[in-house]
Amino acid sequence: TISAAMAVKAILAVAVAALAGTVNAWGGSPAALSGSCVSAHVVSRPSQGQRANPLPCQATFLEGRREPPWQRRVAHEALRVLAPRPRVVSRSFPELRRVQSPVCSEADSLQPEEGRWKLESHRWVQLALLSLLALLSDWVCFSTAAVPDEWMNFQGHEASELIDIFLCANVFSCFLYTDIADRFGLKRCVTAAAFLMASGCLIRSGIPLPFNSADELVRSMPSYNQEIAGTILVGLAQPFFQCSPPLLSATWFGSSERALATATAINFNQVGIATAFIVGGLMANSPAGIHSYFDVITIFAALGAVATFLFFRERPETPPSASTAAEWAHKDASDEFVDAGFKLTYPGKAVDLLGARGFGYATCAFVASIGCTNVVSTFTAPELARAGFAPGFGIDLAGAGFQIAIVLGGILIGGYVDRTKNFKKVVLACLVVATSLLVGLGVSEGYQQTFSAPVVIALLLALGASAGPVQPIAAELAVEVSYPCDENAVEATQQLSGNLFSALLVPICQWAASYDIALGPTKADMRGDTLVLIGLVTLTTVYFSAFDAPLTRSELDAGHGGSAEEKAAETTEAVADGEAAAP
Repeated sequence: TISAAMAVKAILAVAVAALAGTVNAWGGSPAALSGSCVSAHVVSRPSQGQRANPLPCQATFLEGRREPPWQRRVAHEALRVLAPRPRVVSRSFPELRRVQSPVCSEADSLQPEEGRWKLESHRWVQLALLSLLALLSDWVCFSTAAVPDEWMNFQGHEASELIDIFLCANVFSCFLYTDIADRFGLKRCVTAAAFLMASGCLIRSGIPLPFNSADELVRSMPSYNQEIAGTILVGLAQPFFQCSPPLLSATWFGSSERALATATAINFNQVGIATAFIVGGLMANSPAGIHSYFDVITIFAALGAVATFLFFRERPETPPSASTAAEWAHKDASDEFVDAGFKLTYPGKAVDLLGARGFGYATCAFVASIGCTNVVSTFTAPELARAGFAPGFGIDLAGAGFQIAIVLGGILIGGYVDRTKNFKKVVLACLVVATSLLVGLGVSEGYQQTFSAPVVIALLLALGASAGPVQPIAAELAVEVSYPCDENAVEATQQLSGNLFSALLVPICQWAASYDIALGPTKADMRGDTLVLIGLVTLTTVYFSAFDAPLTRSELDAGHGGSAEEKAAETTEAVADGEAAAP
């Protein structure tokens, strides 16, 4: 009788709270039900000193009462509409007592009753759009890398200058990316960045005008200062495509798909570089060709911006994994304590991340990978010319092949890492193979030894397939070891470090390329730029071999690191305590 009376009171309490919440002027959540095994959760506006319930997926019981799964599901879906944000348990109903839930597995979660986390098919649209934007941004960055001589004759400047300017703008934007994305959300940021990139492309190409002579063509093309301005805008936009893949993967993809999704999105910028070599090599062979080439880039950037505006979404209706559910719970709870105004918090987050166990190792591997591939991409044409290749479209195809090898290697190796979680072994193997391939390429590009063209191409493609995948795998590894830290801050730190290092490494390698070093008594020599890359990758391999940190996120998804609710509770307590201690 007492249990039945308590149940009746609970039902009435939920109804009253829900009705009150719909007319409450302050917009609070009248009730918050979700998660694995929820019965009823009566909530009200928090009073002074009260703390919001940090766990939207945390179970709440009526003195141990569990309702059938279908009733829990119906209650969850109904109250999810009424209660977009969690609030505190009302003290007006002493009969209801919150009890900490047991460890909840994926089969006993807020997801459908099949016993697995629901994955939306739209996740592939999200991945395709972000990959397309990454492609376009690096197409702009390396747009003239395939035609350095033609660009020098047309503008009087080295093609590598624009690449360095682009990378510096990228580094500056990385400082702001995390806080802007936290404040405005992924959809708004990615969409705005897509239109910013399209605007930069328009400044670089100028508005197409009819012309009858070469002089009129030159006057219709933007000045070099305008080329710089447009390049800066695209560089400022790129971090919103380059830093967001780990967040997109965690938000939309299951635990067995994340490394693959991250590898695809991060490495698709290499397809943009490949496009620059192929399309630029075919079109940008004259002033008129360069003008038309830049117009084509602008059209594709505009189409990409419109597609992003129409189809890109913030997040799915339900989380795809236990770790994502805990992340969402933590974020929703932290909104109760953090002021909605914009604050620059990223530098502090970056400092905390650098102190996290294992993060420095993952970031070092990431930086070595992006630095190595950026240098090789920038100087592919002169490097292959030193190896005996005749100038022309053959070099452009070889450069494009290097980029495609990076993408395919990332997809294949990323899929293997998804299945095995052998991050350390895979990264070490890739670095060791990349070092040996750099030695082979260095000898082939010297003056004393000449390898056949197929051998040089094979070495170049193998280098892309081994060095390139380290970047996305290291990005996922950094998220794993620093969980539940913000994925935006994790990838922004890595991209900032990698692009800043690349901006410094490109001129260093350009200077070192003027030196030729004989390799002992053998009839072989190697250029200084190759020696710089070999030293970089070798030192990274030695340093990364000491990596020893737990994969916190994977342990949570596998049910070994505590429940999603417990992990969210810990991180939410930290947020609350930090806010309480703030002046």
